[in-house]
Amino acid sequence: MQLILLILAFGAIVALSFAAAPRRITTEGFFGGLSATGTAPGLWTLTLSQVTTWIFARSLMNAAILGYYYGIAGTLAYAAYYGSFLTGGYIVAKLRAEGAMSMQQWLRGHFGRVGTGCYNIVVSLRLLSEVFANLLVVGLIFNALSEGSGTVAILVVSVMGFAYSAWGGLSAALRTDVVQMAVFMVVFGIAFVALMVSPGFTLAAVLTAPGVSGSYNGWILLAVAALQVFSYPAHDPVMMDRGFLTDVDTTRKSFLHAFWISTVCIIAFGMFGIQAGLIGAAYETQLIGTWAEMFPPWVFLLLMISLLVSAMSTLDSALASSARLAVEELGIVSRSLAGGRLTMAIVMIIGAALTLWGNATLFDAVAVSGTASMFLAPVLIVGLIQRRNISQWAYLTAFAAAMLGAFAYFARSWPSVAAILPEGHKYEQLLVICGVVLVAGFSAVLAGARKG
Repeated sequence: MQLILLILAFGAIVALSFAAAPRRITTEGFFGGLSATGTAPGLWTLTLSQVTTWIFARSLMNAAILGYYYGIAGTLAYAAYYGSFLTGGYIVAKLRAEGAMSMQQWLRGHFGRVGTGCYNIVVSLRLLSEVFANLLVVGLIFNALSEGSGTVAILVVSVMGFAYSAWGGLSAALRTDVVQMAVFMVVFGIAFVALMVSPGFTLAAVLTAPGVSGSYNGWILLAVAALQVFSYPAHDPVMMDRGFLTDVDTTRKSFLHAFWISTVCIIAFGMFGIQAGLIGAAYETQLIGTWAEMFPPWVFLLLMISLLVSAMSTLDSALASSARLAVEELGIVSRSLAGGRLTMAIVMIIGAALTLWGNATLFDAVAVSGTASMFLAPVLIVGLIQRRNISQWAYLTAFAAAMLGAFAYFARSWPSVAAILPEGHKYEQLLVICGVVLVAGFSAVLAGARKG
């Protein structure tokens, strides 16, 4: 019965998304987010689009899983990444003050095609991971309700998500994000109230919970987030794309509102994982199976709908950013609706194929892409904020250090890599890797910097 209701809910979400998508599509709307009349998105359209594309299914699950294992420290560690709205807004303001209308434009002006080439590699990996991870959550949801249905669900969501995304591009993503965020807030709000009034729930216990594995590694992850939070937004094309759609004042306000709204949502969702740990529930299927045992069927269904809505809202934005990257930055397809749609189809196919890979560790994608992005921290602080010229060799050295660090974390179980990493939990290893990457990056950039 729950499976049928979830399918019906998914159908309703898709129908609403199609209804919200613009009827008339222009090239500027598809790639630049302008309406059919040529107007830029307003404050709350931009804000809600920022929020719903960042509190995506993978993030909600990560916050809950980290809360289950490491208590409030784990959930706060993941919530700290949403400080990216503050650092991202600051970076966007600095870029716009210099006349740049994208990260790539600024990098191209300082490092040429090499600069944008390195950056676009990281961005491409980020976009693929977004599609892959959110489709993976869809598969986990449906497999928890009916074993073996996950693959079919992934294929259906891929096709339907691509259909309305390819129709309107970025303009469709902005409009459907608002509808999807409204649905998410209502559905998740009801589920959260049900959690608050459930037997055995006390806010004080949740806010001081150590998690089933103790809080130590949660605090370690909080330190990792603190090291990554400056560079993390700069490599996220969904956030960066939305930083250049409208005037400076509206953009600044949208980043500030997106910060507090998304942080509250992430912490609230993390409480579902913390509560599961407090009552001693067994960990099953990324907590989805655990929640099925913990809550009444209707509450569980609302949680699954929340995850499904957040997955859909991220997919369309990731596809829209992929089209812009291929057309505006890489120039590998024509600046046309057909070119954008072809890119979307390729990205969706690759993302869906990656779900067959078998890696269901959702935080790994965040850790790897976040580490890879860390070459941007010294480059932006020294080059953008201090306005010093940086040699190309220094830029490439910082990039190489970040990519090696990301690879080391990804391949930490390989004997050859494990031999050079310090012994300890994987998150302790991640903290050391991030520290080394930053030291190497800043050392190279400062050595290769001179006054502008």
